[in-house]
Amino acid sequence: MSPFTQAEAVPWTELGDGIRRKVLAHTPDLMSVLVQFDKGAVGTPHAHDVHTQIAYVVAGSFEATIGGQTQVLRVGDCFLARPHTMHGVVALEAGSALLDQFSPRRDDYL
Repeated sequence: MSPFTQAEAVPWTELGDGIRRKVLAHTPDLMSVLVQFDKGAVGTPHAHDVHTQIAYVVAGSFEATIGGQTQVLRVGDCFLARPHTMHGVVALEAGSALLDQFSPRRDDYL
């Protein structure tokens, strides 16, 4: 993998229900993924067995629920979801986007 990523060269993967993602870069230990949401799109609550996730809001805003706690997150805010911690989001604006970081890499995304 090149040390550089030109975002426009990476295609979006449509996930359905107003959510799309593109894997920007990865190593076995770390992965960076841009996820874009239509207004009202729901990142269904779930937990990871192995992965730690940090999600940084790069556009728009989200109602995020992490481990039973809910907050509105705006550009520049982030959340941390450790393994086995339930987490999910609802996009509050069109074009809302998260930059997700996973450790280790999500092989199921490749």
